[in-house]
Amino acid sequence: MERQIPKNVRQIGNVSDSPKIYIEDYVDTFFSQLCEKCVKAGNIPMGAFLVGDIQTGDSGDYVYIYGAIQMHDLKMSGTDYVIDDNTWKHAYEDCKQFFDDGEMLGWFVVHPGVPLKPDAAAVKLHRKSFPKKNTVLIMRDPVEKDETYFVHKMNDLMEIGGRYTYYEKNPCMQNYMIASRKKNGVLPSETVEDRAAQDFRDLVRKRGRHRKEKKPGSLMYAAGACMALVLVIMGVSMFNSADRMKSVQTTLETLADAERAEESPETEETVDESSAQAETQAASAPVTAVTPDEMQADESREDEAQPDKSSAQPDGVQPGKSSVQPDASEEDGQQADDEAAAAGANGSNGVYVVEKGDTLAIISKKMYGDVSHVDAICRMNGISDGNLIYIGQKLLLP
Repeated sequence: MERQIPKNVRQIGNVSDSPKIYIEDYVDTFFSQLCEKCVKAGNIPMGAFLVGDIQTGDSGDYVYIYGAIQMHDLKMSGTDYVIDDNTWKHAYEDCKQFFDDGEMLGWFVVHPGVPLKPDAAAVKLHRKSFPKKNTVLIMRDPVEKDETYFVHKMNDLMEIGGRYTYYEKNPCMQNYMIASRKKNGVLPSETVEDRAAQDFRDLVRKRGRHRKEKKPGSLMYAAGACMALVLVIMGVSMFNSADRMKSVQTTLETLADAERAEESPETEETVDESSAQAETQAASAPVTAVTPDEMQADESREDEAQPDKSSAQPDGVQPGKSSVQPDASEEDGQQADDEAAAAGANGSNGVYVVEKGDTLAIISKKMYGDVSHVDAICRMNGISDGNLIYIGQKLLLP
């Protein structure tokens, strides 16, 4: 079955060479554990078999390495590596147990202080153990962390400039790493971590160190954060207070409107009652018509209280006397009117002659049957004070 090219990858080095090598992240982590074990064991060489598959596509050959099995014992004969039958036996058993469909297509070796280039003996061992084209040899220095990749082609081991690390679910390699913890020098209490989790923890550690380096600045940051929090709380409090004030104001306005609505009918009734009382008082006021002599006495008193106005008086009128005092001709006219009134009803011809005991309200009642024409009579005759009328005065009726 043809494998799909992984999408979640990380490129390391120049990958323009052929074939393209893809190593799963768990396998790369396993190589790092072998390097640590090599250093702890006194820089003795250690190795592992590579498990995966080789495929050919339209754009070239691809090598996918998704498993690694530690060599039971990588022996040395002088400077040459030796893989005995017992090591091969354990490797086949582990491969069948954890990588049922996998194929061993290369090997990995970590050896401190050794040049990262295979000598003739290593090339010969590779051709004998992995004769298939595009099988892989990986050499790594555990101290310097340098590594080189070689591919078997043209009956030789050719160096490859770079490779890819890809990330996917790999339960086979994960289970093998858990089962071989003791072989790799890992304490039983430790567990195999996912690469993403490990990267996250590394990032947390780096940030922790960064915070320690900037500890004085952290105090300023904390103070600034507290100040911002205080400002936010104050803003929220002011906003809530404004809402409460607005709500109280709305409630007061509502109550005031309701109170005005309740008081308005009473006010109208009070005004109506006051008007009616005033009208009744005006109608029943005991104001009677005054005589010309009384009016003359009143006007004399007014003239004595006011400055001299002789220049404003018409000719023929003596100072100190009212202009409304009737002369002989007016008395003759009054007698004529009295005679005319005796001949017909008073006011029947549109002119009413004031009689003794008359008031404007009584005159309105006589002529119109009610007191509503008092103001009209005043306007018609130019009377500003309805109480100042005298007997025999002619009033035009509206």
